[in-house]
Amino acid sequence: MFWQEKSSDKPYKVSDDVVDAAYRINCRCLPLEHAFALSQAVLGALPWMSEDPRAGVHLIHGAESGNGWMRPDDPDNELLYLSRRTRMTLRLPGNRADDAGALVGARLDVAGYALEIGELSIRPLTTSPTIFARYVADEQDAGEEAFMQVVADQCHTLGVPVRKLLCGKSHTLRTPTREILTRSVMMADLDPEHSVVLQQQGLGPHRILGCGLFIAHKGIAPVISADDD
Repeated sequence: MFWQEKSSDKPYKVSDDVVDAAYRINCRCLPLEHAFALSQAVLGALPWMSEDPRAGVHLIHGAESGNGWMRPDDPDNELLYLSRRTRMTLRLPGNRADDAGALVGARLDVAGYALEIGELSIRPLTTSPTIFARYVADEQDAGEEAFMQVVADQCHTLGVPVRKLLCGKSHTLRTPTREILTRSVMMADLDPEHSVVLQQQGLGPHRILGCGLFIAHKGIAPVISADDD
């Protein structure tokens, strides 16, 4: 765990260089492990996403995901049942926001499950001081401490000071050709501009599979309390 107290906050206006495109969807359920299938379905409709390193596909999660920090016991064989409030979200460069409308009205095949795409909303990135990524690729597979150091080094390269960093459970994403070890990452006590930079740039590879994409989190205290219990 890295831990350092923050000094001060600065006023900050979020740019529209990178945004989230959130779609209403009509879909009863999906395989819990749908990273590859969803990415391929989205790329079939928006092939330009593969050409921009800022573009990514947020995997779809339900209440059982524990806000992304905890996962079900048997992810390989479980289905994810979706509510009407569930959204499918893409992270996109701002100049592609209009192009994202091409998905509206589409019917995607995600591993044999139909996912109908509805209304689109473009959302700015958050200035939340606590953000997390459900999946960050751990390419070295040298253990949690080594992984956290790699994350800290990547943050420093982006000019983001590391004050509070927690690493969650590991998870393996599967494609037809490889397995990708990932770990969840939470960062807290970020200044607004640093929070946005991490969301814009992400960490590590495989954005299209949902890796390295940060979103707002309600806070770090509940996670620390759970670890202490």
